[in-house]
Amino acid sequence: MRQYDGVSSPDDQIYEKYQARAIAETNQLGHEIATWVGEKHPSLAPVIGTGHPLADIFLLKYRPTQAEIQEGVAFFGRAGQAVLKSIERLRIDPLKLYGSLCLKMDVEPSDDDLERSRAWLTRELHITQPAIVVAMGEPALDFVNSLEFPLSGAVANSIGSVQRFTPTIDLLAVPDIDESLNESAAKRDFWAAFKALGEWYENLPPY
Repeated sequence: MRQYDGVSSPDDQIYEKYQARAIAETNQLGHEIATWVGEKHPSLAPVIGTGHPLADIFLLKYRPTQAEIQEGVAFFGRAGQAVLKSIERLRIDPLKLYGSLCLKMDVEPSDDDLERSRAWLTRELHITQPAIVVAMGEPALDFVNSLEFPLSGAVANSIGSVQRFTPTIDLLAVPDIDESLNESAAKRDFWAAFKALGEWYENLPPY
């Protein structure tokens, strides 16, 4: 936080208010997701997004892995560890990240599940207000394209290319990270696409 003589600047105070509101809205959304899943799918537990509530970079996978299901947190386990190693190589501040899932539960989704999941992801994007979404895998990209997000346009599955999703949000399509962790060639393909985030980050305007 920028300080002068021990007093935060007006910009910092405004940011802190936005952050407090984002935290409250994120917690409320998590509660609503847990309540809905508990009523609709009593045997399942939701997997909730994690990270900075006002992150510049919104990491998005399609569905949870077993490790994420057990912990109830997106990007828990191998995928999260791989992402942290990748952003360390790119010199990206981990506090700039928020990670979530298109599907918040491990189920073959019904139309009702898909409708709810789209609404939840739309709210997450509105709360976080990221500068870029990193869609991991074609199903995640297709899901983003299915959102009725204000001023959004369809994004092509152009792996490794930063594209415009809305006037204020870019999108980077990369391979599915969960499917990229078991083979050296797949890891190289993921990294080749993901490293475009580093160049994008270097050109991110300061606050």
